[in-house]
Amino acid sequence: MTQPRADFATQVLQVVDSIPSGRVMTYGDVAAVLGSRAARTVGQVMAYHGHEVPWWRVVRASGHVAPGHEDRAIEHFRAEGTPIVETSVGYRVNLRMARYLP
Repeated sequence: MTQPRADFATQVLQVVDSIPSGRVMTYGDVAAVLGSRAARTVGQVMAYHGHEVPWWRVVRASGHVAPGHEDRAIEHFRAEGTPIVETSVGYRVNLRMARYLP
């Protein structure tokens, strides 16, 4: 996997950093704000640089967090009051209530 362009990565991180507490955006939402359809590239940026920003505020289109991050993310969601939906296999963010579209 090659790293995304530095300028695109910087823009992604700026968008993610601007998401208010208790709100989320999908990978596609972040890409759309930047005039792109590159949701997967946003995911790559988050994989390489997500630790620099509130990474838990970027979720899949289903409202689920990236696999393997569920336990850490739920702590942030609870602390921020992010609306979540309990499911038979865990949880997801309630996008209808929590989605942020700048």
